[in-house]
Amino acid sequence: MTSRPAINVRRILEDLGSSVLDVAVPSGDLDAEVTGVFIHDPADGQPIPPGGLLLGVGVTGPRRISDLLEAAGRSVALVVKHPVTVDDEVRATAARTGTTLLGLDRSASWTQVAALMRAMLAGGAPAAADDVPDDLFALANAVCALVDAPITIEDRSSRVVAYSERQDKADPSRVETILGRQTPERLRRLMDELGTYRAIYRSLEPLYLHHEDIFRTAIAVRSGDEILGTIWAVTREELSPARKRALTDSSKMVAMQMLRARAGADTPRRLRAGLLSAVLAGGQDAAAAAERLGVSGGHLCVLAAHLAEPGEPPAVEEDPVKRESERQRFSDTLALHLSAIHPGSAAALIGRVTYAVLPVRAPGDAEQRAVRVAESFLDRVGHRFTANIGVGTQAADLSEVPTARADADRALRVLRSRRASGTVAAYRAVQFESLLLRLADLAAAERQEPGGPYQLLLAHDAGHGSDLAGTLRAYLEAFGDVIAAAAAMKVHSNTFRYRLRRAVEISGIDLNDHRARLDAMLQMEIFR
Repeated sequence: MTSRPAINVRRILEDLGSSVLDVAVPSGDLDAEVTGVFIHDPADGQPIPPGGLLLGVGVTGPRRISDLLEAAGRSVALVVKHPVTVDDEVRATAARTGTTLLGLDRSASWTQVAALMRAMLAGGAPAAADDVPDDLFALANAVCALVDAPITIEDRSSRVVAYSERQDKADPSRVETILGRQTPERLRRLMDELGTYRAIYRSLEPLYLHHEDIFRTAIAVRSGDEILGTIWAVTREELSPARKRALTDSSKMVAMQMLRARAGADTPRRLRAGLLSAVLAGGQDAAAAAERLGVSGGHLCVLAAHLAEPGEPPAVEEDPVKRESERQRFSDTLALHLSAIHPGSAAALIGRVTYAVLPVRAPGDAEQRAVRVAESFLDRVGHRFTANIGVGTQAADLSEVPTARADADRALRVLRSRRASGTVAAYRAVQFESLLLRLADLAAAERQEPGGPYQLLLAHDAGHGSDLAGTLRAYLEAFGDVIAAAAAMKVHSNTFRYRLRRAVEISGIDLNDHRARLDAMLQMEIFR
């Protein structure tokens, strides 16, 4: 029989998210085990057991918070709703008792938070309350009955996660949504243009929406300030006040179910990411972690994959929740692809990068095989994800994996510095560019500045509004071909020759000296 892993304060903070729960006074040990969740009752004089997490329902103001911290005894944390007023007395009491003070978003439900925390301590998804159906489809049917309208529940990416009965009573757009398991692209674009999603996310009540032959009532599903998704009801007219209240209350139950589903899905992901991190870091835990992941021994290759960032700033600020969801879907897709074609591999999202470790049977062409695998994957998913993948050098065994991971990161950095998209690069193919980037890092860290002829050109350009440094760059990049360099600068060849003579006069560079040319070109790359 295996015991379930201990749940600590840090884990609860990570799972609920900073938008729901954050640290107001970090005086306790965030890694302390939480043994139970208790609700403050002023009429109950029973002491809180050691390791208890106390929910200070209705407790406000520094004096009451300080008194409750004192009474909490050996609790690991006290939770009160925002705004949390912290003064010197609160800080001193928290420090003396060793109790962490946490702040809960004021729009969050105490019942919902208590249920989620207790479910985490139980080692699984929260058990449903008696009046809450045990899955989203059943809940969608219950909401349908309450508001007398067919329902869809969608996530932040407008994907349908559940729907109710009676969809045959809906319009063609709803039927299309159900069949495609996602709001059609044309409707998503229309709602973006009309500001529909922004209006729904800002409102705490259901909104009635009507455009041409589409009639909907929608409400955001939220956990504190975090938007988890939306509920959409097909309604020919605005709901009555009673049904609006029913839909609003239902959104809270849907939020609980969506959080449960997310927690259930995230548990194996977190485990996989933790094990893969141990493999990539090397050390004494690497072998055991590799065994648990099913990564076979022998020669290995490491991939580092990253969704390409937009080349230009977007017109509308990017949604960080949506972007993180895209990263996770991309990571899951890569993991599935590799498991099908490369048994014994492992992949997981770590930070913003998806790493994969691939076993290699024939070590001679390991890196090229890994490149072909990565290119095949990007070809398959290019219509959905725009990403770059760096391939590290081959690792002969687990002890060399950290170096292979570092090389994969360096190859990926080169691609990002090029603003590439949909590209794969092996480290050995971009090694020199990587070294230049690392030299640039060293120069920046030591606050080095350009010197010699190149610095003289930069100073002249700054004072005269000229571009003689650019002229020299074009000449060197064209290997001394004046016609090609002039075309690159979009000037006449005679004009280019004149500017090049001026650059030589001002800087004193000897273009016949290969070392002088190399010095200038290296500085141009390092001091961009």
